[in-house]
Amino acid sequence: MTAPRANDPEDRLAEAARRAAERRREGIETPEPSLGTRLGQIGILGWTIVVPTLIGVAVGRWLDRTFATGVFFSAPLIMIGAAFGMWSAWKWMHRP
Repeated sequence: MTAPRANDPEDRLAEAARRAAERRREGIETPEPSLGTRLGQIGILGWTIVVPTLIGVAVGRWLDRTFATGVFFSAPLIMIGAAFGMWSAWKWMHRP
């Protein structure tokens, strides 16, 4: 008896059929989230970035008015708020 060759078309076809059946079974067991769920996730990610940025704007404007410094505090606090928001969104997307 000879061992099956790795390039045998029947073996490749059988392996492809096994992989397709496995993907189908996994798809039935764990379906994709609904469109509403995906839109909700996008909304959460948006607010996760926007809220810290707006807090940076508010605090920076308040400090600039208090010390009469133009945009000395506003500009860096906007960047810090946006960076924190993006980092937070990234952490939320990659949570286990």
